[in-house]
Amino acid sequence: MLDLQEVTGGYAPGQEVIRKIAFSVREREITGMVGLNGAGKSTIIKHILGLLEPISGEIRVQGKTLTDDPLFYRGQMAYIPETPKLYEELTLWEHLELTAMVYQVEKTALHERAAQLLELFRLTERVDDFPTEFSKGMQQKVMILCALLVQPPLLIVDEPFVGLDPLAIQSLLELFEEMKRQGTALLLSTHILGTAEKYCDRFVMIHQGEVALRGTLPEMREQAQMPGATLDEMFVSVVRGQ
Repeated sequence: MLDLQEVTGGYAPGQEVIRKIAFSVREREITGMVGLNGAGKSTIIKHILGLLEPISGEIRVQGKTLTDDPLFYRGQMAYIPETPKLYEELTLWEHLELTAMVYQVEKTALHERAAQLLELFRLTERVDDFPTEFSKGMQQKVMILCALLVQPPLLIVDEPFVGLDPLAIQSLLELFEEMKRQGTALLLSTHILGTAEKYCDRFVMIHQGEVALRGTLPEMREQAQMPGATLDEMFVSVVRGQ
């Protein structure tokens, strides 16, 4: 679904932040991207989204690059950012309507999907409220609703659990699992290593702008020469340079 081939990039010429990043995200799998703050995870996501252009290398979604077919490329993915970004003049429901219009979700499907998501995240009674009336956690729920509404083939998620209550986190994880079963490919960037180890099928560990380890847990244990190690133990070893 998503394939990064030796991607080097950054925010200005000559100022590389990520170097030769290579990994894939497959259908029916959750790939966890882990690393310290400043390791390059957000920069990788910005390149995938097309907000930054690689200095070298290539990014393909379902075999196509952004240059090949911009509408197809962007239409295959939805994104949940770490920090909510909403329109203050639009209600919760108007955010859902706008999302449905952009992604060409039919009206019947909009109402069916929205009803389920609103109930799951306990926002049914808040559809006519504006973002200024929401806590940060509730604003994050609106971002999640908009992304899940479109049922994308590829879902990219950057630290989705920030500000969410435990019940919302569990509901979101259950939704991710259901989406995976239905064929969605998910890239999940998170600091919560225990949750990543439990729910992710594969991992890519980013350290100082490069891929330190990647693959399934057994594959990463072999790469790190740490038989039986947890994801947390391998992460600490990589960061400390052991």
